[in-house]
Amino acid sequence: MFRLGRILRGFCALVVLAGCCAWGQSSATLLLEEPYGKLGFFTATGHAAVYLSGVCAETPLVLRVCAPGELGAVISRYDGVGSYDWVAIPLIPYLYAVEQPEDVPLFADAKMVNFLRDQYRRKHLESVAPDKSNGQTPGGNWYELVGTAYDRATYAFEIETTSAQDEAFIRAYNAAPNRSHFRTVSSNCADFARNVINFYFPRALHRSVVADVGIATPKQMAKTLLKYSARHPELDFSRFVIPQVPGSMARSTPVHGVVESFFKSKKYIVPSLVVSPIFAGCVAAVYVGTGAGHFDPAQHALVYNAQRDLEHPLGAEDRRAFQSELNHLKADPAGEGSAKAEKWAHLFRNSAPDFDAQGRPVLRIQTGDEVVSVGVASSNILENGVSDRLTQELLEARLHAELRRGASPKVSESDVERDWNLLQQSRGNPEAMTSMRRLQAASLSERAERAGNRP
Repeated sequence: MFRLGRILRGFCALVVLAGCCAWGQSSATLLLEEPYGKLGFFTATGHAAVYLSGVCAETPLVLRVCAPGELGAVISRYDGVGSYDWVAIPLIPYLYAVEQPEDVPLFADAKMVNFLRDQYRRKHLESVAPDKSNGQTPGGNWYELVGTAYDRATYAFEIETTSAQDEAFIRAYNAAPNRSHFRTVSSNCADFARNVINFYFPRALHRSVVADVGIATPKQMAKTLLKYSARHPELDFSRFVIPQVPGSMARSTPVHGVVESFFKSKKYIVPSLVVSPIFAGCVAAVYVGTGAGHFDPAQHALVYNAQRDLEHPLGAEDRRAFQSELNHLKADPAGEGSAKAEKWAHLFRNSAPDFDAQGRPVLRIQTGDEVVSVGVASSNILENGVSDRLTQELLEARLHAELRRGASPKVSESDVERDWNLLQQSRGNPEAMTSMRRLQAASLSERAERAGNRP
């Protein structure tokens, strides 16, 4: 019975996505992914991949035309994934390491992410990342292929394509040898993305000899695609951000080009200024002269959610209204912002990730002498029974993360409203669906009052 229910849930999700996503038609989308972790400390250029909405993955190494309702695949180049030059992954698993959008964890840590990635690998990626001889998880960079939204935020630049272009691309890439020739300088992930987009639109993307000293970078690819779209207004074009999933994992950092990365990094520019002021001055001149830091990938970007249409980011007044209301509803009066995230990080460390009977992610948490199961996805978070307090605290931690001030907004009003209503329902509040109206009224009143006080 649960299999039938899961099939129906998956079918409904695909119908909703196919009907509401602005990028559900045939398109090519350049994904500009922020840097993170140790590699992000040394280089801030990030990663580039391409999402093709009309091209699907028959296997990770074989492409085909998508059937109606399918969402396409992300095709990308990573070093150290078998001996392959590219691998194709369906969109939702590439972003979240699950197969249904409603099963994406609302709050995640490294243990949960590693669990979801490995479970997906064992089911779908044995051909490119097989088990070790002892049955354990292999090393290598295969983990970059699934669950990228747990590690970093991604900026997307979508341009209209045709089914004929998709079919030509599939024929060409299926027929060509798929053998790795990754080189950091001359054949990296941005070079691969450039070649894919240029297959659809010849000479649309190119390197920058000055700003990036001739090295292809994800940011340069996004800039040139933006310029190409401006020269071809007949092609539909949109830009949006795929937020990093809230959780205890470190947040990703802004993406830069080569010269911009060098100029903005104290660990590079300060020693250079001491050793060779002339060289440092040249770097500054190139940075200023090329406008390397002027391109903001978040500018005019809508916000992506796997279960809804693209939306505008949450406004500042709405954010403050939600934050004020949330402060009055804390399950733990002593918990604030980062303290809640740290508390959940501690709970995650002392729990075991698992799936429930319907295949949805849960945490098995030891509380006293018993183990409770806490659903962590929107599809099962209200089914926890004895763990209502844990559910409320998880939702509060997510809301605090979503409402945190940042350099660029990466959450929509519907994202916050959905999580707000889940919190209200977990508290047994029958008026959950009216909460947004009250907050909107408060926000409008605040705006009117501010406007009236202006000189």
